[in-house]
Amino acid sequence: MAFAEQLAQAVWYEGHHLGWILRPLGGLYCIVVATRRQGYRRGWFSSTRLPVPVIIVGNITVGGTGKTPLVLWVVEFLTAHGWRPGIVSRGYGGRIGDIPREVELNDDPGEVGDEPLLLARRAGVPVAVCRSRAKAGELLYTRHGCDCLIADDGLQHYALARDLEIAVTDRSRGLGNSCCLPAGPLRESLGRLAQIPLRVANGPPDPGEYAMTLHPGNARSLTEEIAIRPLTNFLDTPVHAVAGIGYPARFFSTLRAVGLSVIAHPFPDHHPFRPEDLAFGDHLPILMTEKDAVKCLAFGGIGQWYVPVEAQLSPEFGTRLLAFMVNFQNSTRHSPVPHNPYSALP
Repeated sequence: MAFAEQLAQAVWYEGHHLGWILRPLGGLYCIVVATRRQGYRRGWFSSTRLPVPVIIVGNITVGGTGKTPLVLWVVEFLTAHGWRPGIVSRGYGGRIGDIPREVELNDDPGEVGDEPLLLARRAGVPVAVCRSRAKAGELLYTRHGCDCLIADDGLQHYALARDLEIAVTDRSRGLGNSCCLPAGPLRESLGRLAQIPLRVANGPPDPGEYAMTLHPGNARSLTEEIAIRPLTNFLDTPVHAVAGIGYPARFFSTLRAVGLSVIAHPFPDHHPFRPEDLAFGDHLPILMTEKDAVKCLAFGGIGQWYVPVEAQLSPEFGTRLLAFMVNFQNSTRHSPVPHNPYSALP
């Protein structure tokens, strides 16, 4: 792990004294973000309102919380209930400009971003990336007739008007020292969470939250698409575990919970993997996250596997989400007054 990430971990989650020095900057950051949000509410800044419901799935902290599995769950749930969702993303980690681009299954993750490519391969719905998420949404609406859009991340991207916000937090790490950047891991002040209609906890929920658990699936080979092995098949030997995600420790803990002997190799989030990153000088199996796998498929070798995860949510969450979709349909069908894009935005 890079020194900067180690220092951030110590400051944000372990009480390093530098956090106290940075608190004034964190307070200023919170004020700027809150002022910007109010600017969109009051019409000082323009936002784009799309003709279909837009659901934001994001978080208020830096680092991985389980957002991508939650996006996949929401898409699968809405599809099963007759909706035609599409996914929009900023395409972080890719070379994305101002022209919207639909993600294809054989795209270069260095061009479109690793998470959008993962979503395109897994979700079975169209995915578009653009610096402007609104332009990406317009592309999916006009080209595919998507009747709802899921924004992967973008909780703080107010240039895209939203109809519902879903925030996910990681219960294993919590909110750190509850300070805003750079003093802490928060992108917005702690009070912002209470203003979000649907809050999901990756782990045991607090009151007002819905529980989400992540379950690892069978390992899949990088070189043979049909090759699948249960994780228990790796119990007889140590494994190299590779994770270039927001919170690599979660992946390592998942493997250890199955009983595997893990040699951990954390990398920075969105790390652009190269063959030498996986050259450990032995013949032990290599297990990696699915997000990392999309960047390693081009040079993957024998003995290299990825582990997909599935999100499971409480039934009450699905009930609330479906009720929102039905209410949206009814309000737009019966009311001549345009839907207020910030009716749910505090």
